[in-house]
Amino acid sequence: MKKNINILLFLLIAGFSAYAFATNWKVKGSPEVKFTGGRISGTIGGLKADIQFDKDHPEQSKISASIDLETLATGFFIKTNHSKDALGADQFPTIKFVSTSVAKSGTGYDAVGKLTMKGATKPCTIHFTFEEKGNDGVFKGSMKVVPKEYGIDRSGTPDDVVIELNVPVTKG
Repeated sequence: MKKNINILLFLLIAGFSAYAFATNWKVKGSPEVKFTGGRISGTIGGLKADIQFDKDHPEQSKISASIDLETLATGFFIKTNHSKDALGADQFPTIKFVSTSVAKSGTGYDAVGKLTMKGATKPCTIHFTFEEKGNDGVFKGSMKVVPKEYGIDRSGTPDDVVIELNVPVTKG
């Protein structure tokens, strides 16, 4: 009888474990990180991410990501250099996001977390969608950032910047 109860408990735990963990997703290909604000726009590369995401149980998901400011480009070298200087890229070479919660929101999801830029960490929400096709998928999202909240206040700095993400992933 005791052996049967142990087997039953093992099966129950194993069954629940299948639902208790989000899928690990790895960034593949060339993710796009675009920004626009005021009279400036451009891209930032070097995206690295640790994504554990379950579209049916988003509350079990965790997302952390960073981008390399060395890869920031505006298409005009003076604006690129001005942007890197304003962001303090020499002293703070990455922008980082770490989620504290993920939840379903309308037709997509909200990743609420902390964004660290130029040494300052502030609350931030990334609104995103996820399209899954077999072992591959795409996260598409956006967030609005107020540069002055992060100590970015050089002449010409826009009041707000919209960051758009297009991140292809594969199960990993």
